[in-house]
Amino acid sequence: MLKFSKKLLYAIEAVVDIAYNSGGEPVQIRDVTSRQGVPQRYLEQVMQRLVRAGILKGIRGPRGGYLLGRERSKICVGDVARVVMEMNQDDELLDTERITSGPIGHQVVQPLWLEFQEEILRMMDNITIEELTSRAFRKGIPSEAYSRMTYSI
Repeated sequence: MLKFSKKLLYAIEAVVDIAYNSGGEPVQIRDVTSRQGVPQRYLEQVMQRLVRAGILKGIRGPRGGYLLGRERSKICVGDVARVVMEMNQDDELLDTERITSGPIGHQVVQPLWLEFQEEILRMMDNITIEELTSRAFRKGIPSEAYSRMTYSI
């Protein structure tokens, strides 16, 4: 079930941060947590899951960190949301029969809630990480990637 949890928001922030600040170099989790003010304990598990899902790529070693697993334009917010949804299901093992109690709940309200969830995920699927990094750039948010660039003629 889709929950708008801190874990989901932190996961989206982390992926966008990595896309925005990597410039082809691995981004360390401590840099993400420092820039975004996200507790590292929230990110460690989700980052591992994002790697397993192919959204991120983990690089080992002292200069390691995380890179995007595929192009920014090929990763959507819905991809990240599904990874977090899977984590939440693992954590809570949600019993959908207990969400609602009566026949109206089971036959009317619960299906409506699932329709809402599907519509929200469709909307999330239409927003790419590329679009979010472009928004960050337009807002003038500093980027580590741009600060490392040097220009010469």
